[in-house]
Amino acid sequence: MDLSSIEIFLAVASDNSVTKAAKVLGRAPSNVTTRIQLLEEYLGVLLFSRDGKKMTLTQEGETFRTYANQLAALALEARQAVRSLRPSGSLRLGAMESTAASRLPAALNQFKQMWPDVSLKLSLGASRDLTRDVLDGALDCALIARLPDEMLDEGSGFETELEELEAEPVFVEHLLLVLPSGHPPIHSAADLRIETIAALEPGCTYRRIAERWASRSSALQTAEVGSYHAILASVAAGNAAGVMPKSVLDLMHWPMVSSTHQLATVDTMLISRRQDRPNAFNAFREVLVTAKASGSRRVAH
Repeated sequence: MDLSSIEIFLAVASDNSVTKAAKVLGRAPSNVTTRIQLLEEYLGVLLFSRDGKKMTLTQEGETFRTYANQLAALALEARQAVRSLRPSGSLRLGAMESTAASRLPAALNQFKQMWPDVSLKLSLGASRDLTRDVLDGALDCALIARLPDEMLDEGSGFETELEELEAEPVFVEHLLLVLPSGHPPIHSAADLRIETIAALEPGCTYRRIAERWASRSSALQTAEVGSYHAILASVAAGNAAGVMPKSVLDLMHWPMVSSTHQLATVDTMLISRRQDRPNAFNAFREVLVTAKASGSRRVAH
């Protein structure tokens, strides 16, 4: 049993899927499956029950996950302890509002406990604005949403800017359209019985994905609102469908009985310049990767 096996196990346990875990880890699904099987053979128990492509932790798997999280955290602490250059100074981090709310709290808390001497400054914004702030040197790094592959050829210039930066996937978000109470399930934009989609500012990648989906129906228009709470208020009023990642909807404990429609699966990327990164960056990245593998609360935009 090695640390990479622990990381693979935690990723599968977090997503309940070999395919999703393989994408997050940058491995082939067959490699992930083999490593899980070898880990089960080593431990002498089944860690997952298999139902088609879905992987659900067994009772033994739940027990092992507690220890796996501890081992992953201890390994991270050990790596940081032997570093010759202790993280210090400041780290200017940008993030989407959704990511900051649903995925970052545990990672930021762990980072602060491990490296109290680092002054971490968090700024919130839309993906496009955050990317330009990293390019301009106003931010050291940022967590932004990447367009799905089928939209990368639309030529806004945003994707060209991303090519100048280091970019690493750290989270996977399921972008949803939340429908008003009583609205029947939909299959396409033409099935909507309302004419408005509530979304954040134009620089938001989630809004861009939703608007492309809505373009198949000429009757739909976008209402710009300032927060995810405002989006849900518009949905509750019954005059709009709301655009948000599932991780945020889960976090907000939406009390109404509403249908949702998945618009896309979206990668959240950690971006940074290739040079001039502060020495605290690698320490933060390792904490973030550990939080991802451990399945900490989800976060995106």
